[in-house]
This record gives sequence, structure tokens and C-alpha cells, in this order.
Amino acid sequence: MGSIVYWTIIRTAILIPSLFLLYDWVDSQLWWIIGVVSVYGVIVHPAIIQYNLFMEKNKEIINNTLCSSCKHFDKSAVLCMKHDKHPTVETLPCEGVHWELKESYYEEETNSY
Repeated sequence: MGSIVYWTIIRTAILIPSLFLLYDWVDSQLWWIIGVVSVYGVIVHPAIIQYNLFMEKNKEIINNTLCSSCKHFDKSAVLCMKHDKHPTVETLPCEGVHWELKESYYEEETNSY
């Protein structure tokens, strides 16, 4: 998830000066249209695509592993906060030894029935 934010910041840092350089050569009404379209096309849309790819890649880990019900699991980063390692489908960072049930996970499961 951090790489999505990092590359969004890099693209923003490149696009904003480019748009200000373009301001001198283009009519101001057209410049605003170009600016809005380029912000969406260069910054927003690639970030959305990267986020969707990240969620698709980690869908099984988030939904179907023991780590996803642990209180030390950070869903947004797919990270075990206690061991500071990323779990995979095959391996758990703590091997199940430090697993603790997330209270909100239990409440979600009981309310869904």
C-alpha cells in the first residue's frame, strides 16, 4: 500500500510543475480543462488501478487466513504488526503461536447469522 502512495506523490510532484509550465502556452480556459483531465489521468486513475490490483492480489490472505482474524493483523498493509512481516497463504509470521482473536471479528461473525 505504501508504494501506491509513494508513486502517487511522485506523479503529483512531476505533474504540478509541468502544468504550471504549460500555463504560458495555453489559453487559461483550456488550461483548466487540461489540468483536471491530466490530474485524473496521471494521478487518480493509476492510483485506483494500483489499489484494485493490490486488493485482488491479497484477497485470499485478507479473507481466508488465520492472520485475518488476529488482532495484530493490519488489513490495509497486509501486515502482522507484532512481527512486522507480511503473511502469505502458505506461511504465517508467528506460525500461529501469537495469534489472538480480534474482538470486532467475533462480533462481525456472530451478527452475520
